[in-house]
Amino acid sequence: MTFGTYPGLSQCSLLTVVEGVVRVRDLVLKMSMSLDGFVAGPGGELDWQFRSRSEDSTDWVLQTLSQAGLHAMGRRTYDGMIDYWPTASGPMAAAMNESPKVVFTRQETLHHRDVTPSAAEGFGWDSPRLANGELAEEIRRLKEEPGDYVLAHGGSLFARSLIRSGLVDEYRLLIHPVALGRGLALFADLGEPADLRLVDATAFSGGVVAHVYRPAGT
Repeated sequence: MTFGTYPGLSQCSLLTVVEGVVRVRDLVLKMSMSLDGFVAGPGGELDWQFRSRSEDSTDWVLQTLSQAGLHAMGRRTYDGMIDYWPTASGPMAAAMNESPKVVFTRQETLHHRDVTPSAAEGFGWDSPRLANGELAEEIRRLKEEPGDYVLAHGGSLFARSLIRSGLVDEYRLLIHPVALGRGLALFADLGEPADLRLVDATAFSGGVVAHVYRPAGT
C-alpha cells in the first residue's frame, strides 16, 4: 500500500485478522545519517543535519511523522524533545505534539525539571506511556495494538538495540550529503550482516536522499 506522493512509504495500519492470520502493525525506524553511516557526531552533534534540509525533505519527514499511530523513543531522546517540541511552532510541531508517545526507560516514572506541566500539557509529553520491560516483549505488545505503525525516533542506543534484536520492520533513512569521519554509527552493534531490500529512494533539492528499506525476505 502506498500513500501521499512518496510511493515507497508503506502504511502498515490496523491490527487485522485475514483468513485466521493476525497481522500486526510495523515498527518503522526513522533516522538521519551521514554518507559514512553516522547518526550523530562523536559528542552527539546534530548540526550537520540542518545544513541540507529543504522544503521537500521536510514534507517527506512530516508525512512519516503524521501517519504514525505511536511515537517511540528512548529516555535521552525524550529529554531532548520535551525541551523543544511543546512550545515549537514549525511545520512538524503538530505532528510531534499531537501523537501519542511511549518512552523506553528502566525508570518507573519520568520527571523533567526544565519543562513545567502547563508547557507540555495536552501534548502527551508530560505523561507518555512508559515501557520498562524486556525490549522485544514491549515491542511485541505495541505491535499487537490497533493503529497505524509505531515510529521509532532513537536515540542511537535505542535504535541499535531495536536493530540488534531484529525488531525493525522498515527503515526510513535520510542520507545527508556530508561525511563525518567519526561519530555514533547506526549499525555498529550488528552480530552478523543484515540483508535489506530497497523499497524506495527519493532525492530532495537540498542533496538529501531518503532510502526506505525493509528486511530481505519480507
